[in-house]
Amino acid sequence: MKKLLVLGISFLTICCVKKEMVDTIVINANIYTVNSNFDKAEAFAIKDGKIIDVGTSLDIQSKYAATYINDAKGKTIVPGFIDAHCHFLGLGLQQQKVDLSGTKSFDEVIERIVAFQKEKNVPYITGRGWDQNDWEIKEFPTKDKLDELFPNTPISVRRIDGHATLANQAAIDLAGVTINTPEEGGFILKKDGKLTGIFIDGPIGLIESKIPKKSDLEIVNALKDAEKICFDYGLTTVDDAGISKKVIEIIDSLQQTNELNIKIYAMVSASDENIDYFTQKGIIKTNLLNVRSFKVYADGALGSRGAAMKKEYSDQHNHYGALVTPLEDLKRFANKIATSDYQMNTHAIGDSANYVMLKTYKEVLKDQKEKRWRIEHAQIIDLKDFDYFKNIIPSVQPTHATSDMYWAEDRVGKDRIKGAYAYKDLLNTYGKVALGTDFPVEKVSPFLTFYASVARKDLNNYPNNGFQMENALSREETLKGMTIWAAYANFEENEKGSIEVGKFADFIVLNKNIMEIEEAQIPYIQVEETYVNGEKVK
Repeated sequence: MKKLLVLGISFLTICCVKKEMVDTIVINANIYTVNSNFDKAEAFAIKDGKIIDVGTSLDIQSKYAATYINDAKGKTIVPGFIDAHCHFLGLGLQQQKVDLSGTKSFDEVIERIVAFQKEKNVPYITGRGWDQNDWEIKEFPTKDKLDELFPNTPISVRRIDGHATLANQAAIDLAGVTINTPEEGGFILKKDGKLTGIFIDGPIGLIESKIPKKSDLEIVNALKDAEKICFDYGLTTVDDAGISKKVIEIIDSLQQTNELNIKIYAMVSASDENIDYFTQKGIIKTNLLNVRSFKVYADGALGSRGAAMKKEYSDQHNHYGALVTPLEDLKRFANKIATSDYQMNTHAIGDSANYVMLKTYKEVLKDQKEKRWRIEHAQIIDLKDFDYFKNIIPSVQPTHATSDMYWAEDRVGKDRIKGAYAYKDLLNTYGKVALGTDFPVEKVSPFLTFYASVARKDLNNYPNNGFQMENALSREETLKGMTIWAAYANFEENEKGSIEVGKFADFIVLNKNIMEIEEAQIPYIQVEETYVNGEKVK
């Protein structure tokens, strides 16, 4: 009787306590908070877009009354995913171009271009996504068939990694390129004294300088298209790796009028003009936009043999790739950025490009870790150069490993491949890794990122035992890389990346438990709800 009396008094006390009014409470959930202890919880309360309490369902319901109660019914909730390296605008613009991803032959590329032009009838055909490594004949295509079918319509279609393009003669003539045009920062491929139509890295700019500029309306539509795709996959923050001042201004205006609600960490495309403008202006920070970094390119891509290597390519002798930005420019950029609060994020694929940039960072920063400068991709690292990452954030994309594993060793050989896609080694060196996709180079889905990180396999379950499994990450490490560590790489770990008191209520509801589901089912997890600042956006 005494126990019943005590319980009754406790119940009456709880009922009589005046509850604090909040906007939303989430209850009965399987929550991975991703806090410092990686604690789990059942419920949390949201007010004014932020989390004000986390605990059990009973505790939260006893303290708060809400306008909306979200009963998760046992479903898994994790912090909103952060894509630490992608091309958000590029994804949107891709919706306006011919999609060549997944093509299994050059004939299929031609078929898609023909079908696209029949439907769209545009004055200049652009597209992206082909990859000769996926074809039976693993060689760069030539422009001959395009010249035959489209003698008067210029065409420029980029390789999946964006570091090579195929242009037809109409596009080449429009750009004024000839067999004698100098090659700067890349290559113009020739055969039998004639242009093949393939342009790698720097010379791509010659062709694309004549592509009609996108109107502001086309950019706006592209941003909105990309946002919908990202919200569907549970991405609440995206790091757009290389955008212009104009695009940043459009993004800010859309966010200010609630027409764009995804959070964007903007990496400004590096140039002397942009560096001078933004460093003098200072950090630009709102609840949705963060502008405090520059995207720099050191080299090209491994798939197009544009990655700068210390020694010749194993499958193409006397070819080393190249720096696409002159070394003196890279050093000048670094010295300018170092005097500001801005971050330098450099694309580096080959072991030579990584060494050059890591050494430059070390000389300029003098081991200042709080600067949080990043190497984007960190794809092929000489084994003796890993120590350089003690003060530099590795920003990597796990699906690159599972896309490239079929041919990467052919490019670099059995010795250099040991330092390739080495995510665990990078994690052990720095203590964190920021994970992304590089979409639209790879697919948008963060679940493919998660699977590639943990299983190191593609969707065909290849290889059976995983690719270089010594560099796989655990599920906990992977979730951190897609949330709190990515937030840290953006200087935003105090406002997002975990479900904790004081942080923005960016979270997603999953239909399966990503931390316990059978490994092979991870790629097929679906996002049921996406929230940004406590507001449902999916």
